[in-house]
Amino acid sequence: MTIQEVADKLVAYCREGKFDHAQKELYAADAISTEPPGSPGFQSVKGLDKIIEKGHQFQAMIEKVHSASVSDPQIAGDYFSIALLFDVTLKGMGRVNMDEICVYCVKDGKVVSEQFFYSTI
Repeated sequence: MTIQEVADKLVAYCREGKFDHAQKELYAADAISTEPPGSPGFQSVKGLDKIIEKGHQFQAMIEKVHSASVSDPQIAGDYFSIALLFDVTLKGMGRVNMDEICVYCVKDGKVVSEQFFYSTI
């Protein structure tokens, strides 16, 4: 798959809420997921199984999704980025807006790394 095809599929799956499906189909087995320094509750991990587990932990924190949107991908070389915007109610934390930039690196048709940028303050 080309980077454009990977990016388009990832965006389509995210828009459908099929995050697990996107990871299982599009990620390399040894992919890396990097959170910003000081991230509340999430660690950077390596390996598809740990990335999927981290996603399940995040989904378990969500009480209700009020709205979600994913931008079209922006591609540069082996990288693409998307803006991911969530309006959610988190268990025990109330309603919050979560806005982040997600940057992905693709090698040999698979996502080999994802890195998230959001305010940790």
